[in-house]
Amino acid sequence: MSNQHHDILIIGAGLSGIGTACHFAKEFPGKSLAILERRDRIGGTWDLFRYPGIRSDSDMLSFSYKFRPWNKRKVLADGPEIREYIQDTAAEYGITNKIQYGIKITSADWSSQQRLWHLTALHEPSGETRHYRCKYLVCCTGYYNHDDGFLPNFPGEENFKGTLVHPQHWPEDLNYQGKQVVVIGSGATAATLIPAMADRVGHITMLQRSPSYIYSLPSVDKVTAALSRIMPERWANALGRTRNILLYRGVYLACRRWPKMMRSFLLSHVRRNVGPDVDMRHFTPKYMPWDERLCAVPNGDLFKTIRSGKASVETDHIERFTENGILLKSGKELQADIIIAATGLRLQLLGGMSLSIDGKPCPVGEQMTYKGVLMENVPNFSWIFGYTNISWTLKSTISAEYLCRLFKHMEKYNLEVVTPLDNENNTVNDNILGLKSGYIQRDQHLLPRQGRSYPWKVLMHYGRDKKMLLKDPVEDSRLEFLSARQDAYKTQVSRVAG
Repeated sequence: MSNQHHDILIIGAGLSGIGTACHFAKEFPGKSLAILERRDRIGGTWDLFRYPGIRSDSDMLSFSYKFRPWNKRKVLADGPEIREYIQDTAAEYGITNKIQYGIKITSADWSSQQRLWHLTALHEPSGETRHYRCKYLVCCTGYYNHDDGFLPNFPGEENFKGTLVHPQHWPEDLNYQGKQVVVIGSGATAATLIPAMADRVGHITMLQRSPSYIYSLPSVDKVTAALSRIMPERWANALGRTRNILLYRGVYLACRRWPKMMRSFLLSHVRRNVGPDVDMRHFTPKYMPWDERLCAVPNGDLFKTIRSGKASVETDHIERFTENGILLKSGKELQADIIIAATGLRLQLLGGMSLSIDGKPCPVGEQMTYKGVLMENVPNFSWIFGYTNISWTLKSTISAEYLCRLFKHMEKYNLEVVTPLDNENNTVNDNILGLKSGYIQRDQHLLPRQGRSYPWKVLMHYGRDKKMLLKDPVEDSRLEFLSARQDAYKTQVSRVAG
């Protein structure tokens, strides 16, 4: 048994957790800080997923930390490179020794009397129960279940004599040399796996119920590389980062404003890349762009693999698994030694821990987020949640910077507790992601709600979020503070901004 006390506890040592810890360590060197990580290594998502070809689907200039820019010219980095980048950042900023590994948080309860969070955790390697206390709790666990991906019950699955794999639990010893492989799915995982495996398998088939929008990016940032030869590298990187942020934001807005035009543009892009011999129904989604995430492939590698004949695409529904593969509704049977079910994620918030206030359960799915960072009705709690329409890290970074502003404001005015309260009946029954992807629709009741207006509405807009989080006053009538010297203190809009 252990009982540790810290000023700030961060849950999760992935990209968000390490980045947030770097901000706190720099701005508050006198505060005690610890990171609790369930896995036995730094990296989070980038340590969990080990399937062939695993890579970012955002450009690395905007995906990397602003305070430690990506200094390579590779546009979409692979998983090991990203994991190494996170590890090196933690070491450089003195975060590595603040991480405790193998810690699964099972519950967190806020004590109004003590003004502390009480966490109960399982140290999985030893089976020991541990207890932690903190003044402020920051959750950086992402939004999906690390234990289990989404795996449908396929009819006849028990009859299949080959190997069935989910990419989230990739067997390190899987031998696919010369094998017949079917990948079920049409998203980023399938688009990554197929070109990565194609040169070693006998043949690989992407089996999809419906297509996704896929576009090609250059694998190397030649423009930034050229600029770095005529100006300081940090200037070239900054210009490239700004260019990419504006470009991807512009594409997203164009897709929402002119969906039919952008649909035509994206499909013509695919046609140029796959060539005239590929049936475009395999690449023509039924939905409009950005109803679900777009899928990026470097140098059109997926298209080239299909065009070469090493891979093929089938758009159909599964009738059942057979001994030797998959029987489709059309009557066609796909032969397979290995079936990879790239069928998506399961949502899970806060790493699966239960949240309560004075012993009363506080379901996250019933609360709104304040500025996308704090949680309605939950004292001294924040969660770091990135963007889904551009690089995740852009939002996680400005969220951490906002928390630094908030903590400094509380220190200045001797405030101990902050709680967002909805005093305007803002709630609408809408989850914070705004996407129609299957994994979101299945479990959207788990996600926090958002409001109809500022600051409860999740904007997914980098420019507006920067103003809201980094420029607007910290003080807000929707925040209730408790002072260390008196029972309660409600902010007044007229007070000097923090």
